[in-house]
Amino acid sequence: MSEPQQTADDKAKKAVFEGNKLSKRLRHHVGAAINDFNMIEEGDRVMVCLSGGKDSYGLLDILLGLQKSAPISFSIVAVNLDQKQPGFPEHVLPQYLESIGVEYRIIEEDTYSIVKRLIPEGKTTCSLCSRLRRGILYRVADELGATKIALGHHRDDMLHTLFLNMFYGGKLKSMPPKLVSDDGRHMVIRPLAYCREKDLERYAALRGFPIIPCNLCGSQPNLQRQVVKEMVNDWDKRFPGRVESMFRALQNVVPSHLADTKLFDFAGLQTGDSPFEGGDTAFDKEEFRDPVALAEDDDGEATAAKPRRTISILDSRPKADSQAGDSCGG
Repeated sequence: MSEPQQTADDKAKKAVFEGNKLSKRLRHHVGAAINDFNMIEEGDRVMVCLSGGKDSYGLLDILLGLQKSAPISFSIVAVNLDQKQPGFPEHVLPQYLESIGVEYRIIEEDTYSIVKRLIPEGKTTCSLCSRLRRGILYRVADELGATKIALGHHRDDMLHTLFLNMFYGGKLKSMPPKLVSDDGRHMVIRPLAYCREKDLERYAALRGFPIIPCNLCGSQPNLQRQVVKEMVNDWDKRFPGRVESMFRALQNVVPSHLADTKLFDFAGLQTGDSPFEGGDTAFDKEEFRDPVALAEDDDGEATAAKPRRTISILDSRPKADSQAGDSCGG
């Protein structure tokens, strides 16, 4: 074999290895999020909201993979909201969904015209667009009998929202991995909560998803979310491990060391004869983990595994149940 051919073969083998490693990592992160927050239960009908972007494609693909082997049975229906944006390729999603054999529904609602009519030129459209879209998806969930509504927001989206709320809203608030709608009737889940955007980008390229860009959002040059995204990406490049550390902060909140009187009774705080559990460490030396190590842990080499639920969606179900589960979701 010639040297150029050998080099090409080695590169091909490496690409396959890296692709398998990426798929395994994303599957693990999605499964871990589902287990940690009890997102999907026996008999659930999960409505996966498919926009045509890399994140929702990845979410649907990974959930379909987990569905085949999970120890519980649940069905999947993919839903796309066609908002009638000019130039939207209406044929792309139906063709893709039919090719993979998943149950789906396309909803046609002209929210684009409503947004363009009500929002002045140069102002961001995200808030109104999101409210209109959310109302329609809740209605469709009722029509389809969906018990869970799965959105494609990932770990980076959650961090961006945290900073947006701090910088512009004066709140310490992010996107929760799981929430109940305001009327109490719908459960929204974000199974990609532990997934990195750059991993989802690579996964979309690996799987060859037919990506459809959102021209409505992309046409807004001064979008605050884009500014925050660039800031976080810059930190990620210059300070490896910082993003991982920030996300872990969302999972390790200490109300007694913030300043919200609704979360902690500062006014009623009294001295006592015995020390408080996890009490004041103001005069103690803080010990911090190496941020680089945090980044390495996020690649699947965690030093200390979190406690998992007794039934893990990453476990394989008995073969007798597996065959029945494969048919769920069309």
